Amino acid sequence: MNRRAMLALALGGLTLSLALPAAAQTYPVKPIRIVVPYVAGGGTDTIARAMGEKLSKRLGQPVVVDNKAGASGIIGTDAVAKAAPDGYTLLLTITQSVLTNQFLYEKLPYDPRRDLTMISVLADAQLVLVAHPSVPARTVRELGDYVHARPGKVTYASWGVGSLSHLSGAYFSKLTRGEATHVPYKGEAPMMQDLLGGQVQFGFASILTAKPYIQSGKLKALAVTGTQRSSALPEMPTFAESGMQDSAFKTLGWIGLLAPVGVPAPVVAKLEGEVRAILQTPDMQARLVALGLRTVGSSPAEAQALYARDWPVLKTLVADSGAKLD
Repeated sequence: MNRRAMLALALGGLTLSLALPAAAQTYPVKPIRIVVPYVAGGGTDTIARAMGEKLSKRLGQPVVVDNKAGASGIIGTDAVAKAAPDGYTLLLTITQSVLTNQFLYEKLPYDPRRDLTMISVLADAQLVLVAHPSVPARTVRELGDYVHARPGKVTYASWGVGSLSHLSGAYFSKLTRGEATHVPYKGEAPMMQDLLGGQVQFGFASILTAKPYIQSGKLKALAVTGTQRSSALPEMPTFAESGMQDSAFKTLGWIGLLAPVGVPAPVVAKLEGEVRAILQTPDMQARLVALGLRTVGSSPAEAQALYARDWPVLKTLVADSGAKLD
């Protein structure tokens, strides 16, 4: 490289540096707020507080977790979507508030794809298809045959209308042409109680909640969602291994960190780097495992690609299920 080229390169770098907003060069210079659009004490809140504590130490600024619950995550998500794009207001949330809700609600006060940007997918969670022991099925195919032979007579549980548990069950019912009846619950705990009692025949549950009942024989496990087996249930095949290659059974719920669109790229890059480092710490990984989650730690580009891949799948699942919220 000759002297003229080297000088041009140096001047170009200087110009780029001067062009960056001062906030991006010195970030952060004040407290950061992480909005969780759900109540305190849940899994998302637990991760946000653990992440906030570690981010605060690494960045040298307070990180405050702000629970703005309500309307299936819409209130808190909207607050971040309308916040200043300076990196001081972030959103830590699950798939529903930033992806599924746009298909469940007629109108949202924000457009997730236009108003928010992905920083990282922190973790994801597989579901396990479980059935009451009275159901004479040992595989996914056998359950499908059982449902198909009893149109409208078999019931499946979910922890709420529009949840991934519901959408997966509705798709399975459609796939088997069994017209299984959906029984929604307000949360996974009451759903599991009725599954254990045989009031409903099958359902998609979190591995964390279902595992003790699977191990004790109180529930049958037939398959797990995702593209690979679960480390918590390594003997359990995926749906793909069971002969069902559908994207619906490969799609997972995830927890992501997002920001308003327009946050300077250097700020996004700094946050992503810090988050990735935090997710690799043993105690953070232990927290995620305890919540039944798998560490991801994606880059912004990887997170956006995952979002784009899941978007049409969830749109179709919601349409097929007929789920609507208002």
